Amino acid sequence: MTETVGIDRMGFYTPDMYLEMTDLALARGEDPAKYHVGIGQDKQAVIPPTQDVVTMAANAAAQILTPADKAAIKMVLFGTESGVDNSKATAVYLAHLLDLPADTRAVEIKQACYGATAGLQLAADYVRARPTAKVLVIGADIARYGLHTAGEVTQGGGAVAMLVTAQPRMLALEPVSAYHTADVMDFWRPLGRTEALVDGRYSTNVYLDFFKTVWAAYQAQTQRTIADFAALTFHIPFTKMGLKALRQVLPEATPDQQAHLQAAFEASQLDNRNVGNLYTGSLYLSILSLLRHGHLQAGDRIGCYSYGSGAEGEFYSAIVQPTFRQGFDDERLTALLANRRAVSVAEYEALFTQRLDLSGRDVQLPVGEVSAQYYLAGRQQQQRLYRQRIVD
Repeated sequence: MTETVGIDRMGFYTPDMYLEMTDLALARGEDPAKYHVGIGQDKQAVIPPTQDVVTMAANAAAQILTPADKAAIKMVLFGTESGVDNSKATAVYLAHLLDLPADTRAVEIKQACYGATAGLQLAADYVRARPTAKVLVIGADIARYGLHTAGEVTQGGGAVAMLVTAQPRMLALEPVSAYHTADVMDFWRPLGRTEALVDGRYSTNVYLDFFKTVWAAYQAQTQRTIADFAALTFHIPFTKMGLKALRQVLPEATPDQQAHLQAAFEASQLDNRNVGNLYTGSLYLSILSLLRHGHLQAGDRIGCYSYGSGAEGEFYSAIVQPTFRQGFDDERLTALLANRRAVSVAEYEALFTQRLDLSGRDVQLPVGEVSAQYYLAGRQQQQRLYRQRIVD
């Protein structure tokens, strides 16, 4: 008998500060409606220098891992394009911070915003072959385009942690998926740069074309139609991008189905609207937002479109499990987002420039106000200094 494999639990972390998009629009001489409606964003996570993708991943994973989980984890797959070292994997730092067993395989995966999906599919295959094993999959990034740039409104950051197991509580991954790869220069970050280069309009067009390609390929493999889905979720670096993709396939549905899919999309983008771009984590925060705010039932099928510039796309599906609400701490996630502090544009700009630079010099970061369980204390002899705050 083939084991059901999928996402057993999900955790999410973003720092305790945000920037209102109205404030950013006014500071940049733009109509706020351009950001709220045209882009589809309301708030943007502001990342302090004491947080990077390793610490955010640790803070997300700590929400969902029990001592028994840690003992059963055999692999950590860390999807990110915001790595902290050109050689040592973020997954190795994370495994140490979480005190995982020494016989854990730890690997970092990079392909723009697609890395976490590659990790999820590799994890599912691993657990299908080893049903007693558990795999921790991370999607964590800090989206940076630079101050006063066209992409500034689509910045943000955070981490999603997923525990992949047999007999999952949340989502059972269906084994069929469709994927497509092409060498495309729509978005990239050359070595030595801390901000990305992007052709925004071109990237959006490639994203939409890839969606049509993998959606058609998935349908050809499965003979399923849009009527088989209770919801479609998307990689949403900004929420309007996912809406454009959804609108491409809505004509395939009946009017009632269209209304249902649109309502599900609204639920799936609520949390992303208030965090901003997570790169690798964007699809997975959207899935979590759908499970938190949507009206799903056991047995519902959701479609998932993942895209990473450069470019790679994949469409796969998952079945909602009867116990899906046991897989995340809704109260904690609501408090995490609600209790953040709004910062001024001036504060945001100052924090944007305070991250560890590429010089390699020793740095001691201001950690006196740190509230996160895991944080970055600085750098010494070109080594990052990760610390854990004792939580009662």
